Amino acid sequence: MDSLAYRENIGKKLNIGREILYLTREDCMSTGLSTEDIISITRSALEAHGRKKTEMPAKIGIHPLKNTFFHAMPALVPGENACGMKWVECFPENPFRFNLAQTSGLLIFNDMESGFPLAIMDAIWITAKRTPAVSALSARYLADSSAETFGMFGCGVQGREHVRFMPKELKNLKKIYIYDVVPAAMDSLIEEIQPEVDAEIIPAASVEEMVKSCEVLASATAILEKPDPKVRDQWIQKGQTVLICDLDSFWEIETMRRADKFLVDDIGQHRHFDEAGYYPDGMPENIYGETGEVVAGIKAGRERKDELIVASNIGMAVEDVVMARTVLDRALEMGLGVKLPL
Repeated sequence: MDSLAYRENIGKKLNIGREILYLTREDCMSTGLSTEDIISITRSALEAHGRKKTEMPAKIGIHPLKNTFFHAMPALVPGENACGMKWVECFPENPFRFNLAQTSGLLIFNDMESGFPLAIMDAIWITAKRTPAVSALSARYLADSSAETFGMFGCGVQGREHVRFMPKELKNLKKIYIYDVVPAAMDSLIEEIQPEVDAEIIPAASVEEMVKSCEVLASATAILEKPDPKVRDQWIQKGQTVLICDLDSFWEIETMRRADKFLVDDIGQHRHFDEAGYYPDGMPENIYGETGEVVAGIKAGRERKDELIVASNIGMAVEDVVMARTVLDRALEMGLGVKLPL
């Protein structure tokens, strides 16, 4: 459907230019998107990005407190009629200081033809779902398809969702190891997710134990201004796949530099973070390609069993706006949300 036809279809349910649809987190969740739906939607976004059929400037941000950020994330994916911007923050101390989640955010979704906003919606549920979908798709193409072990560092929202999503693409998983500095977080993850997955979820006793026990590893910890790596490069072996959602905060830079294939989700975005000081030792220059290029079949994924492959997927706005488009479509069909005057 072209953008004019899409606008006409939306206009049957929403008075464009005069009202917007406001969607809460509960509204977004109530659209009923399954894990499989979200992986498919995310694949479309990654393929479009890999084929250079998107417009997405690097994230810009402000940093009110140490190790905190607000990021503005605009994106356009014409082939998906997806246009908008996510305004997201991460304040890691929120749970301890205010009994609030560390992450919050809103997404504005716009009409491509007139530019007017169509919806304002919660962005955290979208972020929580599209991020592990990217990791799962990365694992599909970059990990050994026979992998039986997966390890997840961080057992918060992203950790739980990674454990939920990963078996959808790694079909032979038998054991999923988890690690968090807060033992109760591991217990909570197991209680919530174990009934949903066939693989046994095992709390690891240490970072080193988990690294040495898993063929595929992922991390979703806090992004720090000053990296504090917990995974030692000497623990990483040939044949492993490392999926990073936290820049160089948790992993030694040497692991990225010696990888047989080092990928990022967006080169420009990573260079922007490098210029902002997030890679104090310099961003690795051995970039093989972007994740979307592999998903789109433009570049090869894993070609040998003994390859060490590292992918840094720190999140792209193209994923958010394509997800938001689907959420908006379903919400209008289902009568969800509140229409507000402009």
